[in-house]
Parts: sequence; structure tokens; C-alpha cells
Amino acid sequence: MKNPIIGITLDFEINSGYSKFPWYAIRENYLTCLHKFGAIPFPLFHENSLNNYFIEALDGLVITGGNFDIDPQLYSKFSNGSRNIKDKRTNYEIDIFHKFLETSKPILGICGGEQLMNVASGGDLIQDINHSIKTKIEHEQPNPRDQVSHEVIIKKDSKLHTIINKESIQVNSAHHQSVDNLGKNFVSAAIAADGVIEAIEHTHHRWCLGLQWHPEFLITNDDMAIIKDFVDHAK
Repeated sequence: MKNPIIGITLDFEINSGYSKFPWYAIRENYLTCLHKFGAIPFPLFHENSLNNYFIEALDGLVITGGNFDIDPQLYSKFSNGSRNIKDKRTNYEIDIFHKFLETSKPILGICGGEQLMNVASGGDLIQDINHSIKTKIEHEQPNPRDQVSHEVIIKKDSKLHTIINKESIQVNSAHHQSVDNLGKNFVSAAIAADGVIEAIEHTHHRWCLGLQWHPEFLITNDDMAIIKDFVDHAK
């Protein structure tokens, strides 16, 4: 069985940190978690004209998270807590997501990637959880990201439940926004105790899953099961 090649979306910065000129970045564990289960990670240059080629060349897609938000105008809302908009990245990810959705190749959206898939499908977002709902859960956890911080309840009839075979798991958490109204053909697969949607899955696609937490850290056996199942479906 071949080693599947997985496209991974990159973060994009204009003029801060690494260089005074525009640059791409990705956290190492987005790559190593895939390699651990036999995949070859392939970072994706933000050029929409290449996406038809990538559809043919790649076996799966990971839409990553990052320290930015999707422009609320894309889901017909005024800005109310959104931060650090990155239009070039968002426009690229919407395009390649739609193209992969037309295939049977697996798609995994992580944190902001889950939110991107929902918006691209006509859904919308809670722009700032702490301003919108009463919760005792710190969705932007103060402890390190490679530690868990709260419980997620898995819906029994979900594909996610089939993968991990549990009704609740512990996850890490690094977000201030979340899915609100679901996009076309998406259903909720998991929620936090405060009602925040923690996972979504597509009802018409063979393997299309969005997670609000960061399984690429492989903190738990549940995270490992998700990444392994994704890679297995790309083979």
C-alpha cells in the first residue's frame, strides 16, 4: 500500500516575525503527526491556479488553524470580536476545500480549518465565545497546548464516534471563535459542556471532518486514532 501524499494549508504573514517580506509558516507537528502514520505531508503554496493540479496529485487535505479569523463579511455579519483577518489565506482555503469536496479524498479541518469549512459551506461563526455565551470553559486554555483542558461529548450516531468509540474525550483548546449555524450538509458530531460545537462532519462526503481542538499534538489515543483513520482513508 502506498504512502499517501497529504496537502496541508500554510499560514501566511506579511511583514512580522521571520522576515520583513511575506512568508509562509506551519507548526512542525502538523507534518510529523501525518508522517507517524505513514503519510507524506505536502505544504500548499497559496496559488488558486494550482489547485486543479493538486486535486490530481494529492490523496487528502488538511486545513490547518492559526492565529487569525475569517472575515465575518463572508458569512454576512458585521465584525463583533473577529481578529487579524487574512483574506489571501482564507480565499485560497475556500477554493481548495470546494475542489476536494467534489472528490472522495479525505478532508480534515483543524480549529480554524473546521471554521473555514463551515463558512465555505454557507454556515457562520460565533465571533467571540466569551462575549456571546456564558461558560466556565476556557476555550483559549491557559495551560500549554500539548495538554488537555476540557471534555468533549461525542454524539453516538456520528462518524467521529465510530472512529474513537467513546462518548466523551479530553481535548486541548486554543480558540475564541466556534461554529454557530451549520453549513450545508454538515452536522454537529461533538459539543462541549457549554454547548459549543467541537466537531462537525459532512453527511455526503466519504470522510470530511472538522475538529475544534488540535489532534496533531497526539496527546491522547483518541487524537492518534483520528489522524490514523484520516491517513488510512487516504491510502
